[in-house]
Amino acid sequence: MSRLLQPTEDLQAGDLPPKTLSNWQMTGPGAILVGLSIGAGEIIIWPRMVAEHGATIIWAAFWGVFLQLWINLEVGRWTIATGETVYSSFSRVWRGFAPLFILFNVLGWLAPGWARASGSALKALLVGPDWHMHSASTGVTSAADFWGTDTCWTAITFALVALALFGPKVVYQSVERTIEVLVIIVVVGLASVAVAVGTKETTWAMAQGLTRFGQIPDGLNAKDLFIAVVFAGAGGTANLFYTFYLRDKHIGMGARIPSMTNALRGRSEKIPTTGFRYADTEQNGRRFSDWWSFIWQDQLLFFLLLNCFTLMLFIYGALAVLHPQGRVPEAGRLIWDEAQILNQVWGPVGRTIFLCVGLATLFSTQLAVVDGVARSLADIIYTSFPAARCREVSWWYLVVAGLWIVVGIGLTAVLEFCQINELGFLFNAAYMGGFAMAVYVPLLLYVNLRYLPRSARPGWINVVMMLGASLVYLGFAARCIAWELSRALAF
Repeated sequence: MSRLLQPTEDLQAGDLPPKTLSNWQMTGPGAILVGLSIGAGEIIIWPRMVAEHGATIIWAAFWGVFLQLWINLEVGRWTIATGETVYSSFSRVWRGFAPLFILFNVLGWLAPGWARASGSALKALLVGPDWHMHSASTGVTSAADFWGTDTCWTAITFALVALALFGPKVVYQSVERTIEVLVIIVVVGLASVAVAVGTKETTWAMAQGLTRFGQIPDGLNAKDLFIAVVFAGAGGTANLFYTFYLRDKHIGMGARIPSMTNALRGRSEKIPTTGFRYADTEQNGRRFSDWWSFIWQDQLLFFLLLNCFTLMLFIYGALAVLHPQGRVPEAGRLIWDEAQILNQVWGPVGRTIFLCVGLATLFSTQLAVVDGVARSLADIIYTSFPAARCREVSWWYLVVAGLWIVVGIGLTAVLEFCQINELGFLFNAAYMGGFAMAVYVPLLLYVNLRYLPRSARPGWINVVMMLGASLVYLGFAARCIAWELSRALAF
């Protein structure tokens, strides 16, 4: 493998481009990350956690997002200072990180949990969850039965993903606009639901839960807590997708890198395999500060505040309508069950609004995951393996995204045939993502301190927060390994 990998070239010399647009004119990268963050963790895993354990665990949701804020800032730091993706930075430390992060992305995201949940939400919204359902014992016996399967509806949502990714000429613009619309639907819908079902008692319980830092309910094991913390935010390698959104938005040194265009719409401009390092002059230092102000605003307003707002609204709804009844939604019917409870509280309008919110939430995650994973694998393959450069990055993106969609539909069919619901795969994705974070969080801090000009390196607050995040993810990973070993030895 080492013979196949390309030694990482030195960063090229080049001045940092000046920032000519306002922060608001550059809005977009953080919004996509929010669209990815408000996926299954917020609408499925955290409502289930709160329904089962109550408000005691809510503090962990906030701290999960807060820790990821600092990770995203460091991802943004590397990208605006060099124009490289963070995957290239990891290969500067060790070439073996290239295949390792291919593995992390595949194991973390391949199982189509989000896509299947997205398809189920679309079916529930349009025709109800039981439409053309077939008997699990007899299987699909007719063409009419097929139209009611999860496989059919997952394929429909994947077809919509393909249209969003391979319709426009510039992939990023389509993803940004689509997810921004979906996020607006989620925020407005959730706010409406919260107003309809909220009570003073629920609000007080939420406030208390946020202040009970470190308190863990009885019966909650280390693995489940680890998963919940990872999914409070983007989680796993999804935080690293931010590097691509900044580059294609031409933020910082990303202005020197051509945007990735749709391979189906013609030949694209060649993307370099290495980035730039600016001379540490006063002018470049001021320019970095200007770009850095955008990264802070983008992450504070979108990732921290908007992400926390939507997450807490999902939790608030579960605390108001699920926990008092002692009801944990059934796996495979989570969105529908929650919508049915709202139907009892608010009527058909509440049910429809929540189904729209559920579909917007899950589809935004499905779209962002396919796009982000395809970008990640295409970038790693193109920059790390010389033989792959006979094709453009956009071609590799097309191949990976296309295969991901086909395999996702196929896996959904297999899982449905075996009567396995999507929930376990969502939990396992977060579990694998947590181990990836235990690797890349300290690694990201190291490369930013080691390779960046002095004016672009992290300050002491960022260093402390990244060290703290590293200890959290490494500690959780070690605890989970010990927990798994103890379970294995018990048998």
